[in-house]
Parts: sequence; C-alpha cells; structure tokens
Amino acid sequence: MNNLKPLKKGRGRPKADIHSKLTRRQEKFVKELVSNDGMITYREAAINAGFPASSAHTRAYEMTNPEICPHVCRAIQAYRDELDEKYGITFKRHLRDLQRIRDLALENGAYSAAVQAEYRRGQANGNIYINKSEIRHGTIDSMSKEEVLKALKELKQNEPRYAEDVIEHEEEKSDQKRIRSVRTAKEGIPTIQ
Repeated sequence: MNNLKPLKKGRGRPKADIHSKLTRRQEKFVKELVSNDGMITYREAAINAGFPASSAHTRAYEMTNPEICPHVCRAIQAYRDELDEKYGITFKRHLRDLQRIRDLALENGAYSAAVQAEYRRGQANGNIYINKSEIRHGTIDSMSKEEVLKALKELKQNEPRYAEDVIEHEEEKSDQKRIRSVRTAKEGIPTIQ
C-alpha cells in the first residue's frame, strides 16, 4: 500500500536557481542597472527594462536579492566584471592611452598637451621623474630677529642675486627705527617696543 500522496505543486512560478535563464526584461534590467551604475536607482532601471512603474520597486528588490533571484544577481556581477575588464584601468592600457593622447596632440600642434601627456607617462612609469617636496613647519613670524638675519645671510651665500636687496632693505628699516627712536627720545615721546 502506497500511502504517499503526490507532491503538491506550489502556486506561482517555480523558485529560480543560479542556473535559471534570464527573461528578456531581466536581461534588460541587468544592462540598465550596470551600464548606468550610480546614475539611476534600481527602480528606474526596472522601469527602463519594461516593468510597470507601480511594481518596479518590488521587482527591482526581488531581482537584486540573491535569495529570490540568484541568477539575476549572478548576471549583474558577470556583466560588471565584463565591463571592468573591457574599460578598467591597467598599467599597460594607461601608458598606451597617454601615448595615444601625446601622438594626437602632436598631430594637432598642441605641443603643451603633448609634453604633459609624455610627462605623465614618465611619472606613471615611476623611474623617470621623481617628485620631491620639502615641508617646513613654522613661519618667519615665529623666528627671532637673529634667526631671520642668519637665514638671510645663508640665502645671500646660496642665492646672492636675490638676497642683497632683502638684506639692504632690512638694514634700511633697522636704521629708520634707530633714527625714529632717537628723534622721539629728544622730543620726550615714549617709544613703544
């Protein structure tokens, strides 16, 4: 005696698995969502794929939920990977594109752009151009007068053509202060230090 009852078929569509085939609208949803990544919402992608606006939010949720539609989620990831491979940045592609930009700039007589593209190629290579910078903390305001004069003398030794004017100017200001303080002392005006 066979007491087993035949299994009841569930209502609605059978549950999708990772190997289920995408419907036409699901395929369009995947392309809309990935192609416009970050520019449109899931709901808008569903509407653009042909789902009714009244249920687009629900359909978008279902298609991006791996528990409900794992095959759609897998297709979304596969399409993202495909676009990353096609348009993603690689070192070789970056250098090739900069070379193409340089060549086009030379053809059009845009020498500045060509030089800039070639410079960037050298930077990307990493061993042609070295970027050095020196960061100093503090300002001249935090230096004492002696430190400023010492720095100016060092500057004069290293770059005499620029430093002479600065040192002479500082000496003139110092002389003017002395004259002013002598004049105010003669007139009996107190000086402010």
